[in-house]
Amino acid sequence: MSMSTDEIWRALATERTSLADLLAELPESAWNVESLCAGWRVRDVVAHLILATRATLGWILVNLPRAGFNIARGNHDTAVRLADRVDTAQLLAEFRATVPSRFTPIGTTPADRLMDTLVHGQDIAIPLGITREMPVAAVRTALIRVWEAGAQFRIHERLSGFRLEATDTDWSTGDGPIIRGTSGALLLLATGRAAAYPLLTGPGAAALTAG
Repeated sequence: MSMSTDEIWRALATERTSLADLLAELPESAWNVESLCAGWRVRDVVAHLILATRATLGWILVNLPRAGFNIARGNHDTAVRLADRVDTAQLLAEFRATVPSRFTPIGTTPADRLMDTLVHGQDIAIPLGITREMPVAAVRTALIRVWEAGAQFRIHERLSGFRLEATDTDWSTGDGPIIRGTSGALLLLATGRAAAYPLLTGPGAAALTAG
């Protein structure tokens, strides 16, 4: 069963709160560890999540040309500038202040914001050796959204010819050799995180990792 828009926003507030609590427990050194996103420190990922609640059309029109109209570069560069401009305590405070935000940048949806926070929470936690559980209903909603916006993650290029089956909820897609995993593992796979590979089973998983 799909989550309503209000349920998505409430799930996002919960994720932001729990991630802020996790960040509050980290030593200063952990904030400079590289996340699962190459070239992004933990503090840069946090800054990106903050900026996602501020990316008005005016903000985009200022910062996108500055990045040569490359969205990925713009996301990275603006995050690094914020992360370098403020200290860790302020960065954490600014992130915690985003908890109630229901802002969506142009061209995105509430489900995008939920997906972004779920995945980036893992980008932070996994390199630090922290197990961060993801609520299944929220992850299922994020998976559905990722498949709707598949081009952003090159899903059809990377995963066509496979069938993905979640082991903890009623979600599946595709045809071909089966890749099984929790919805969380499949979300990491769908968004291009190699950290998902050890969490997957099935003949499709073996073929995927071999390729």
